Amino acid sequence: MGKQIKIAIALVIVGGLLTTAAFFMAFYSAEVQTFGFATLEKAVDTVYPLAPANMQPTDGSINYQRPGFAQKIFYFHVPIAEASFLVFTIAAVFAILFLRKRRKSYDTKSRIAMETALIFVIATMLTGDIWTRASWGVWWEWEPRLTTYLIMMLLMIAYFVLRNSIEDEERRATYSAVFAIVAWIDAPISFFITRLIPSTHPIVFKSGMAPSILIPFIIAQVGMLMIGYAIFILRVGEEDMRNRLDIAKEALES
Repeated sequence: MGKQIKIAIALVIVGGLLTTAAFFMAFYSAEVQTFGFATLEKAVDTVYPLAPANMQPTDGSINYQRPGFAQKIFYFHVPIAEASFLVFTIAAVFAILFLRKRRKSYDTKSRIAMETALIFVIATMLTGDIWTRASWGVWWEWEPRLTTYLIMMLLMIAYFVLRNSIEDEERRATYSAVFAIVAWIDAPISFFITRLIPSTHPIVFKSGMAPSILIPFIIAQVGMLMIGYAIFILRVGEEDMRNRLDIAKEALES
């Protein structure tokens, strides 16, 4: 247990430093440095939000806000989203292992991975809403990626509702494992859907990335994965300690 805590603390520190470094790199060295305005001769259909009335020119042209801030969110939103897909996959793998070997530890690890994935999913939704508002001028749009990702979040919530509704431990673990595997099918659908059908959601890496963008992106990705793994092993250690305490309590009572 002590070793796990030390590893988790080290991962949180290193992951936090990497994420912080990516933050400063994104805002000071990556492309799209500052806020700005695009001035057009007339109104057009655009994903840029219209600038406030007091910032409109007096010569009849139209000012649109450039999505500089939204570009910065990319360096955190995308790594968080990719981490959520990866941790969700880990939850499904442990669910499969439980169904094959019927070990309680696999059910516990699947549940904890699902908890960790849900944290990343909520963070993805929050940063995504900020990006959507800054880039598209709305808080939400029913386009394929957002819709399938919302479904994935609801399925994760339903997973915990299911677990809390079943008292028998064996049935709870079995039903939860099956549900986790079925729910996971939405993950690859959500990940690849923007490449399969028309969508307004940007496709990362479709046209390549400049080094000033790629480097902070990779650093943020590594940092997020470290933090996610730290959360996972901390929760596994907590559950292990709780089980030991329960065994010791039962031994004392008998």
